[in-house]
Amino acid sequence: MLAVIRLLIIGIFIVLAGVLGSLFCLLRPFHRNNTALFAHLFGRMHKLLGITLEIRVPDEVAQGGPYVYVANHQNSYDIFTMSRSLLPGTVTIGKKSLKWIPFFGQLYWLSGNILIDRKNSSRAHGTISSAVSAIKDKELSIWMFPEGTRSYGKGLLPFKTGAFHTAVQAKVPMVPVCMSTTTKKVKLNRWNNGKVIIEMLPPVPVDGYSRDNVRALMADMYQQMLHKITELDREVSAYAQQQTEGEGARSS
Repeated sequence: MLAVIRLLIIGIFIVLAGVLGSLFCLLRPFHRNNTALFAHLFGRMHKLLGITLEIRVPDEVAQGGPYVYVANHQNSYDIFTMSRSLLPGTVTIGKKSLKWIPFFGQLYWLSGNILIDRKNSSRAHGTISSAVSAIKDKELSIWMFPEGTRSYGKGLLPFKTGAFHTAVQAKVPMVPVCMSTTTKKVKLNRWNNGKVIIEMLPPVPVDGYSRDNVRALMADMYQQMLHKITELDREVSAYAQQQTEGEGARSS
């Protein structure tokens, strides 16, 4: 029953946010802070899912930019968790097909996010150029999922090169964004779904990298994120164990 109630509320929320948000964006279409504004709105829904969310942002990231953010992409719950960590002046890159999702898609487009046609390689390269222009001309940060798809509990998938080419061509640092594992840990029929930690790592300079050695940057970033996600999962497990022990002590 709890799952049905949650899904109903989420459905109503998406419709209202899509309609009202799109109307708001028509007043200032593609504004630099639209994406962060509505990302935070969607991110507040983590409370409805029974998730305790902790977000860690280094001062140098919060006070700097523009950057190319690279984040691990796990499942559909990311829109209610990871989205809460987007900083102002950031837009995301998503599939062109997102624009056709009722209510949400129109809001996503009007918010100023960059849409990519993955089936067309030439247009995909054009999207990198658009992202670079957004960074240089509008001083926007770009948020990308280098795995290219959701991992669904398979761990950190191999990276694609697009985000790294974007950072190297725009000559801006990259910020790894790591979120603890949520796949198979969120159950809609359970009141408390535990803690999720999102941590941004310090900016990684791209000086010295070029199109020819961008894969070395990609490999280094992959290892950093893999290590941090493992650390976060251990921390979340320790936190859950402490909570269980605490509840046991109170009930005895």
